[in-house]
Amino acid sequence: MSFNYIQEMPSPEEIYKVMPLAKNLKEIKKNRDEEIKKVFTGESEKFLLIIGPCSADNEDSVLAYTNKLAEIQEQVKDSIIIIPRIYTNKPRTTGEGYKGMLHQPDPNQAANLFEGIKAIRNIHIRVIQETNLTCADEMLYPENYAYLDDLLSYVAIGARSVENQQHRLTVSGIDVPVGMKNATSGDLSIMFNAIKAAQVKHKFIFRGWEVGTSGNPLTHAILRGAVNQYGTSLPNYHYEDLVAVIEQYKKRDLINPAIIIDTNHANSNKKYKEQPRIAREIMDNRIYDRKLKKYVKGLMIESYLEEGCQNIGDNIWGKSITDPCIGWEDTQKMIFEIANKL
Repeated sequence: MSFNYIQEMPSPEEIYKVMPLAKNLKEIKKNRDEEIKKVFTGESEKFLLIIGPCSADNEDSVLAYTNKLAEIQEQVKDSIIIIPRIYTNKPRTTGEGYKGMLHQPDPNQAANLFEGIKAIRNIHIRVIQETNLTCADEMLYPENYAYLDDLLSYVAIGARSVENQQHRLTVSGIDVPVGMKNATSGDLSIMFNAIKAAQVKHKFIFRGWEVGTSGNPLTHAILRGAVNQYGTSLPNYHYEDLVAVIEQYKKRDLINPAIIIDTNHANSNKKYKEQPRIAREIMDNRIYDRKLKKYVKGLMIESYLEEGCQNIGDNIWGKSITDPCIGWEDTQKMIFEIANKL
């Protein structure tokens, strides 16, 4: 019933010195950030695909996957911006199971957070270096965001974190787009309150400092479906759901209103192979009603080299060890079908 202080973690500044981002890669990130931001400000009509494995569990297979994404990005660059989903922290509902690369750089070995910090920074640097793409990650632990601050072009706040005050305040100091997922209960007011809190300035304690933030005008909604008291999934990607969210946006004093839709989780009832069908419906509704096109800026998709999922220790290359994902063949088809509807 006590803390066991195992080792002191290095500061972000110390990690930056050991693992710096090269000047040419900083320029790539700067240009990507500007391109992505313009989607949220309405200056660009390009569509975002935040796409990748449920968890980034293996550096080499994730790099093989993102290199494939980079090839497709070149083919759809006129209408789509692909943001690889490199999720290095995984929330666990009961606290059990694989918590991501930050905790376990090797899922088959014991937790080692010191090596995990280096591992998550290394994988994000490698992606930029090899693909010229910059990535998204989930901010599960607000203070750990500082280790990746100079690398990420998109940040997601999960359904279990969206009501947490430290997450909301930290987002107010981030200068890239941040998506706030609706809570697992489906209560949209929680998500909208989080967006509002993150869009205004704050003073608070962060990593041992009193800090001040200016607010993040690029904070927006992610719809991921809900689960009711009986454990039944309730999707919120249908036309009527999107109209209702847009009406909520209109009633609130929020900047750059935008919606990203998660095609998996409760929206698919965790039936991962439904993701292409869900994407098809969303794209058709954007065509049907032009106001949806203004608000619905992109999709979040769980995809990997091999479809489905596996147990830790099965060691199947490019197959998820957390939630199941669509495989590469279906991923390609899905991206090109989305591009054809833009």
